[in-house]
Amino acid sequence: MALSASTTLPYNVAAVIDVFTDKGFLQHMSQKVGGSLESSALDGDTAGAFTLVAVRTMPTDRLPDMARKFVGETLTVTQTEHWAAPEADGSREAQVEMTVAGVPLNVAAVQRLIAEGASTRVDLQGSVTSSIPFLGGKIAGAAEPMIGKALNVQAVEAQRWLESR
Repeated sequence: MALSASTTLPYNVAAVIDVFTDKGFLQHMSQKVGGSLESSALDGDTAGAFTLVAVRTMPTDRLPDMARKFVGETLTVTQTEHWAAPEADGSREAQVEMTVAGVPLNVAAVQRLIAEGASTRVDLQGSVTSSIPFLGGKIAGAAEPMIGKALNVQAVEAQRWLESR
């Protein structure tokens, strides 16, 4: 299933990167969706290229009943973001991978933080796939809008986080 989402934040790219990599913000976002942040690791300085890995436990209450029968009440999701160094205008790009422990569901995407003056456009393009026979397409189809919605929730919460500082 194709994944495409876009939103704009009224802050520069550096401020957005600072929030997206803040452990407190990662915990907040995990709790916002009823889950918990199990771990996070930042490898490198956010001023250059770096990698962020976040492992979350997430509830499955929004998945179709047929999928919940296979996966149980929670899922462990590992999100890995490989961020490139900033471009001349400050824009950033990350290769994003999400895997779900014990479930053949994968997300491969490119997230771009595009500098637009004092604002940042957050674009996500990618795909959601599942190799579960017969159910894979339905599971990927159910996951795709949730991931797009998660980007919008992340943007709203990032704006609130920045405004509260």
